[in-house]
Amino acid sequence: MTDLYSLLPIVLLLVIFYLLVMRPARARQKDYQNTQAALEPGRRVMLASGIYGELVSLGDVEAELRIAPDTVITVNRQAVAKVADPSPTPEPESPND
Repeated sequence: MTDLYSLLPIVLLLVIFYLLVMRPARARQKDYQNTQAALEPGRRVMLASGIYGELVSLGDVEAELRIAPDTVITVNRQAVAKVADPSPTPEPESPND
C-alpha cells in the first residue's frame, strides 16, 4: 500500500501533463488538419501574418494568393491560418446584352 502512495505524485503529474499539454496540442493539430483539408482555389483565407486573400492555386508546399486584383503572391501552404470564407466565392456573372 505504501508503494501505491509513493506512485501517486507521479501519476498525478502525468495526468496534469496530459490535460495541460497533450490534449490542447491534439486539438490544435486537428484544427490545422481541418484547415488544410478545406483549402481549395477560390476560397478567401487569412495567413498567419494577418494578410487576407483569395487562393488562386495550391501545391503540396506552396499556394498562390491573390491579395489585390493584379497582385498574386506565392506563400508557404502552412502559412494559411484559417479559411475566412466557408464557401468558395462565386465568379461574377457578365451581363448578356
